Amino acid sequence: MTTPAVTLLKTRLPDASLTYLVEEPYRRLVERNPCLDRVLAVEKNQNSRDFAKLVREVRKAHYDALLDFHGGPRASWITFFSRARLKVGYSIKNKGFLYDIRIPRGWEDSQGGFIHSVVNHANLVRALGIPFEEADIPPLNLPSPTEEEAVRIGSILEVRGTLQPKNVVLHIGAGNEFRDWGIKNITALIQRLVERTGVRVILVGSASAGDKKAEADILKAAASGPAEISKKILPLAGTLNLIEIKELIARSALFIGPDSGPMHIAASTPTPIVAYFGPTLPAHFAPWRAKAIILEKDIDCRPCKQRRCLSADYRCLQTITPDEVFAAAKTFL
Repeated sequence: MTTPAVTLLKTRLPDASLTYLVEEPYRRLVERNPCLDRVLAVEKNQNSRDFAKLVREVRKAHYDALLDFHGGPRASWITFFSRARLKVGYSIKNKGFLYDIRIPRGWEDSQGGFIHSVVNHANLVRALGIPFEEADIPPLNLPSPTEEEAVRIGSILEVRGTLQPKNVVLHIGAGNEFRDWGIKNITALIQRLVERTGVRVILVGSASAGDKKAEADILKAAASGPAEISKKILPLAGTLNLIEIKELIARSALFIGPDSGPMHIAASTPTPIVAYFGPTLPAHFAPWRAKAIILEKDIDCRPCKQRRCLSADYRCLQTITPDEVFAAAKTFL
């Protein structure tokens, strides 16, 4: 969700050279971005020697400005040690002194309205003295696939000798129990999608043990039902990189899933989205500039910090039913 800010920078300062520093697992989300001249990728867990080496590399570039979109401990100290002429970041408790220009990372504006995360990031660009209106903030900008990645997704989607079905990409990952819609709900939704619309459902997720177990449980539950359902499920959790997931979604009829990274990847494509939100608010994290239907419940304890469920039953998400998600999906199918 920082990519609209990157696009703003490049369009307002077309002659500037832009470098993006990112953790290694997410390099592919910015590599080949036409607005960027250089990508610095670092391992997620660095020892002190590697961190010092990184700081020296950043210093050698003599940056005119450095924007800290992240605000975490490592990102803020990299900014402080960078020797950039101008350091811009959020006025976070105990860290604001690290920056030359500090702005609030707010969730509400002066009129009591909510601030989207994309707008927060774009406000760092405004802090450089580059004016724009919120309507000027562009969509998410993720790079195109390589030829090899595009061919791979094409071969996955190809169905020889049969009428090509519509494909629905369903993200089965959750990240934590607060955003986990559950195997029972997901399986019931798949049954409705297959039996009533004839689509093929493609499961995506990470290679984590949790996502792989969820995929196995979904396949096992589907196998106990009508044979046509199992035949219309394509399990791909943990087999695609992030840009391949983007290409898969772009070639599909619909994306369905929780508030998550893949949901935002879907927002960078023309494919419509059905997203269900539990502990987080769409006002902060809705798919940016995307065609989407958002499902949420008006429950007093939302939003929460996802540390302890006050009701102990995760009702903010669990009260969203498969029928409600299917009804939203039918709008686009």
